[in-house]
Amino acid sequence: MKNSMLPTLAAGAALATSFSALADKTDAGAIQHVLSAYETALNARDTDTIVSLYADDGVFMPQHSLPQVGRDNIRTAYDGVFMAITLDIDFQIDEIEQLSEDWAFARTRSAGAVRINATGDTGPEANQELFLFQRTEGGKWKIARYIFSTTNPPRG
Repeated sequence: MKNSMLPTLAAGAALATSFSALADKTDAGAIQHVLSAYETALNARDTDTIVSLYADDGVFMPQHSLPQVGRDNIRTAYDGVFMAITLDIDFQIDEIEQLSEDWAFARTRSAGAVRINATGDTGPEANQELFLFQRTEGGKWKIARYIFSTTNPPRG
């Protein structure tokens, strides 16, 4: 290989790296948008929006429950959640990592208040969450898997 080609190859590699970095930032922004829409929908008890944020074969893994697989089961699960409680929470994004072109994860925390609808009692709500995102056809990021656990101190 001629030495005169090295600057061209180096420039091409730098350009590819900057496109990759730009794509990562764009993807992180798109994932942040999904997380923001999810937070808003949780607080609004908006099952339709939540279900639309999941991939067709998404899995919702709530604490103390079996996984809910697919949009129909996810809808039923969130309808049940919203019959039981009303949330007023804020998400904090701790980490978004793109694992490949079509897969990424986000680690978040949420905190705020929960109201038990049957009694009207309110109390603190705090969780840690892990979201696995998949880029679906059309390039949209969707929730592929979601699991959470409480960070509230045990009662007792």
